[in-house]
Amino acid sequence: MRKARAKKLPLAPDPKFNDVLVSRFINNLMWQGKKDASLTIFYDAIDKVSKITGDNGYEVWRKALANVTPGVEVRSRRIGGATFQIPTEVRADRKTSLSIKWLIRFARERNGRSMADKLSNEILAASKGEGGAYKKKEDTHRMAEANKAFAHFRI
Repeated sequence: MRKARAKKLPLAPDPKFNDVLVSRFINNLMWQGKKDASLTIFYDAIDKVSKITGDNGYEVWRKALANVTPGVEVRSRRIGGATFQIPTEVRADRKTSLSIKWLIRFARERNGRSMADKLSNEILAASKGEGGAYKKKEDTHRMAEANKAFAHFRI
């Protein structure tokens, strides 16, 4: 018999915005345990966004994250020897996790001098409904829409 699932430890809010979501984003941005570097990158990116737009950078980041958050996704399920892509709703925790990961991934793939530049450009693009992360969300939704005929296979 399997052991009990590990409890999720509560995350401390970040020092500047006092937001747990920002802490989560910074933790995902971090490489090799260098949290101070990821903090600097994130705050620099937010400052650059606020300079470019003239709005609050934090609010633009929240809007970008909301724009990138998926509502449905497809999951593979094997039924009678065939594998079907079944559209399912995304859990709330997974929604935020996916949106954070997509924003960071597509920011890393962008062209730019520093990671703060890349991240700020991706945040700006996502807040306007453009960019790689937004395209990924749209592709995910399109895939779910194309496979909605198999929705009755849902558990």
